[in-house]
Amino acid sequence: MSGLAIAGLTAVGVGGATVVGAGLGFLFKNLSHKFSDIVLSFAAGVMLAAAVFGLVLPSLDSAVALFDKWGILVTVGSIFIGALCLNLTDKLVPHLHKLMGPDIEPHKNANLNKVLLFVLAIAIHNLPEGLAAGVGFGSGNTAQALTIAGGIALQNIPEGMIIIAPMLAAGVSKGKTFVCALMTGLVEVVGTLIGYFAVSISSFVLPFALAFAGGTMLYVISDEMIPETHAHGSERGATYALLIGFSFMLIMDFLLG
Repeated sequence: MSGLAIAGLTAVGVGGATVVGAGLGFLFKNLSHKFSDIVLSFAAGVMLAAAVFGLVLPSLDSAVALFDKWGILVTVGSIFIGALCLNLTDKLVPHLHKLMGPDIEPHKNANLNKVLLFVLAIAIHNLPEGLAAGVGFGSGNTAQALTIAGGIALQNIPEGMIIIAPMLAAGVSKGKTFVCALMTGLVEVVGTLIGYFAVSISSFVLPFALAFAGGTMLYVISDEMIPETHAHGSERGATYALLIGFSFMLIMDFLLG
């Protein structure tokens, strides 16, 4: 199977994880914060390891091969550019806590415009995650790319779940709610294909794209996932879940390397 075919199938799987989460959201509307925090923390640990081992370090290897000792500046600079791009997105599109207040549960929000803006924010943030998966496949290291995609997919499941409750509470029908969740997943598919083709066109782009994607993932983990998992009184469990996720990916990288 060609690299493009594998990337395409994985893109569908990564995007489909959001849909799976949405389906679980319909079935389990009242999951505890503790459970969701543990799952999200494990996913954060997986994504952290995937960003470091699958994106940043390969970027450094590629950059040094192309630019000698100046390669480290290419990698570090691209990491910050990726983070700054998401930071700009944050300023343009508010997040869940900004839209709904720090102590308001999703099912209590009845403002449809705010809910739709929240869904839009998730869709926009899915684009660089898809980009990270696509860049991984474009680099030619399928094993590393699959670990990156797996970490993103794990994170997409609880993300898909939290879309459901506020939309239903705002009066959106189940059918339209599911379609919205599906669209956020499709954004990730598009991002994956963009990342794959961008790197496939020129090997010169590879170190920049890998580090850029790594920077976006590191930003999401630090700015979004970790604060969210430490906001509901489950900090200790969330911390160990992150370490378990990171260690799991470390072991997988060692076995597959």
